[in-house]
Amino acid sequence: CAQTINELGTKRAASRTNSSERFSEVLGKRWKDTAETVIIGGGCVGVSIAYHLAKAGQNDVVLLEKSELTAGSTWHAAGLTTYYHPGINLKKVHYHSIKLYESLEAETGQAVGFHQPGSIRIASTPVRVDELKYQMTRTHWHPTPQWLITPEKIQELFPLLNMDKVLAGLYNPGDGHIDPYSLTMALAAGARMYGAQIYNPALVSGLTPTRDGKWDVQTPHGTIRANRIVNATGFWAREVGQLIGFEHPTIPIHHQYVVTATVPEVKALKTELPVIRDLEGSYYLRQERDGLLFGPYEKEDKMVLQDSWVRDGVPPGFGKELFESDLDRIMEHVEMAMEMVPVLKNADIINVVSGPITYTPDLLPMVGPHQAARNYWTAIGFGYGVIHAGGIGKFLSDWIITGEPPFDLIECDPNRYGKWTTVPYMCAKARESYVGHPKEERFAGRPTQRTSGVYELLKGKASMGFHAGWEQPHWFYKSGDEVGYKPNFRRTNWFGPVGRECKLVMEKVGVIDLTPFGKFIVKGKDSQKLLDRLFANTMPKLGLTNISHMLTPTGRVYAEVTITQHAPGEFLLITGSGSELHDLRWIEREAAEGPYDVDISNVTDDIGVLGVAGPKTRDVLQKLTQEDMSDSGFKFLHCKPITLAGIDLRDMATVYQAIMEAGQDMGIDNFGTYAMSSLRLEKGFRGWGAEMNCDTNPLEAGLDYFIKLNKTADFIGKAALQEIKAKGLKRKLSYITMDTDNVDPEGNETVWLNGKVVGNTTSGAYSYTTQQSLAFAYLPVELCSVGQRVEVELLGKKYPAMVVQEPLVLTEPTRTRLQKKAKSSP
Repeated sequence: CAQTINELGTKRAASRTNSSERFSEVLGKRWKDTAETVIIGGGCVGVSIAYHLAKAGQNDVVLLEKSELTAGSTWHAAGLTTYYHPGINLKKVHYHSIKLYESLEAETGQAVGFHQPGSIRIASTPVRVDELKYQMTRTHWHPTPQWLITPEKIQELFPLLNMDKVLAGLYNPGDGHIDPYSLTMALAAGARMYGAQIYNPALVSGLTPTRDGKWDVQTPHGTIRANRIVNATGFWAREVGQLIGFEHPTIPIHHQYVVTATVPEVKALKTELPVIRDLEGSYYLRQERDGLLFGPYEKEDKMVLQDSWVRDGVPPGFGKELFESDLDRIMEHVEMAMEMVPVLKNADIINVVSGPITYTPDLLPMVGPHQAARNYWTAIGFGYGVIHAGGIGKFLSDWIITGEPPFDLIECDPNRYGKWTTVPYMCAKARESYVGHPKEERFAGRPTQRTSGVYELLKGKASMGFHAGWEQPHWFYKSGDEVGYKPNFRRTNWFGPVGRECKLVMEKVGVIDLTPFGKFIVKGKDSQKLLDRLFANTMPKLGLTNISHMLTPTGRVYAEVTITQHAPGEFLLITGSGSELHDLRWIEREAAEGPYDVDISNVTDDIGVLGVAGPKTRDVLQKLTQEDMSDSGFKFLHCKPITLAGIDLRDMATVYQAIMEAGQDMGIDNFGTYAMSSLRLEKGFRGWGAEMNCDTNPLEAGLDYFIKLNKTADFIGKAALQEIKAKGLKRKLSYITMDTDNVDPEGNETVWLNGKVVGNTTSGAYSYTTQQSLAFAYLPVELCSVGQRVEVELLGKKYPAMVVQEPLVLTEPTRTRLQKKAKSSP
């Protein structure tokens, strides 16, 4: 089989030889002066990208490695592989990696040293048990093999454990470990087999963008003109980014693991032990030949950051070197490991590996095309590169070839960071550890430079959340409330106060800080032409606002944006805080490739936003302006500039205080994003990133009203949507209510019917207006009828649920219209 594929690779490589090649005496092979894609970095991630691109049939794939393959973090990695990931979308990445590694040796003829004894996450506290249950319900609707198992089953699988503290385990059969060097060499063999070129040593000394969106990649061997470049350089990522003006927020940390000599009790076993991860002890442990290997994730005060590399760069020549080990730093974890696995107490240590791995502020990698640099892609910031390598290589390859991501992975979008991501912030975040609670908040490094004009007024009154660098109130304190951040998998201290805020907005008037929204101005001769190409809705006329969606070529929802034409040919676009640069990059790319005569500016940091909501809103605002604020004078989805008498509109705090004073006799107060989330679900409003994303099309998401298939402009995704509509839908978004107790849906929970998985929730909350839990969920079309009963799993328990007519609560304009109609009826 390998011989046949090798012959295929030789033929394909020969067919790609062209006049832009010349022989390099230094490299001992032909040097290409042009390439479709140049990948910089020869670790397991970079080589996987080259392998997948070449295998998919892309011509002229070139990988440049400054020294030798696996240099950096790959060669010394512990090589752990697991199906598990708390993130919904990264489960797919892990799944593909493992399936690839299972077949790679047969495909390439190269051994990879893949062991699959399974793995167990150990829970030794009730909170950790809840965490495992929480993760289980987020897994049933994925192909990932995963089970919650009892202490008895854990001991059967890992007989050397001390079971005194073990309460439960999360078991993933098929997990294990792989030799990182052998894996990389097999991927490299596959990449060459399918026609990719790998050059090393080939240091990239310069990157110069061309006017047509290509790149000149400078090396000692010559310059390559590339259609795109991919930065996959591990802990050199910042230095490569600096060549084109980026300061990527990646930082190397010291990671240590310990290898023991033969342990008689391990040698006596007939089957390999599963990998264990002790969640409270913060370490992993696996079998290494007849001994054991274990590695801790150190606590904040003990962790060592290699911040000098951030400041001064990686020392020249560093590649396959290690740091000096420091067992004292990890002794607390060693002692916990010895308590959990007593045979460690008498084991001899034969090796301590201390090498650099890379962290980002949220510990997730930066994967995809970068905003503000056409055709510059990143695959950096991998703290767990071995398990990510296979799946990320496939993900990026598919995106590069098809022009859109194969599935939603916005949590790894490199554009989630911005200028606010400073070095001190990055260092503080790298030290932070956490449990995977719902509504998780992490406080290190906060606040950043991104604070709104009312932050100082509100910060002592509210539990603050973090959104793309911004501080934003989640909920507000009153006398008698239990204040502060109290994470829990069940209802916690914010539950009552959020209900109070919902009641405020439904009956009186509330004010919310919405400054974190992303905001862009698009203007110029071709502004409407560009937006008509990008968005599936018609563009609003002057003074009007609408909701519009950007779709991918295959008709999936790339973004949801509020668009207002506030001057002739000048449009204000507002998007979610988490998708600011994600959306801006998509818009800028189309503008550049058009080309269009437009000016696009990001005004996110320049405009403060206050939301005023509730039945008394117009009365409050009328006190501050001469403009007519009545229903007829200022209609729903209309926009106009107004003058607030005697108020400096450039001072957000002054505007806020004036509004609060004007509404004092009407019971005005603050409300936060938790209340807003509950209120939007009651009204059946979909949210981007939940009900719609790059995994869904707008028709199944119930967005038909906003999709104008009959508009003249050929918007991106139009043809695909017409085809989807003609074929019919297999699933649809449904609106469900639930009978729960002290726990509410969050989204991504499993939906069951008659013992079978039939769908998943997308978002959920408690409806304070109707006094019940509710959620959106994707279900097969045959189960979407009102009255259909299903079950939703929350923390290991299945709760009765029913599909209901949406919405539970009508919007204010609809209520007003119905009231007027009722009054006019005889």
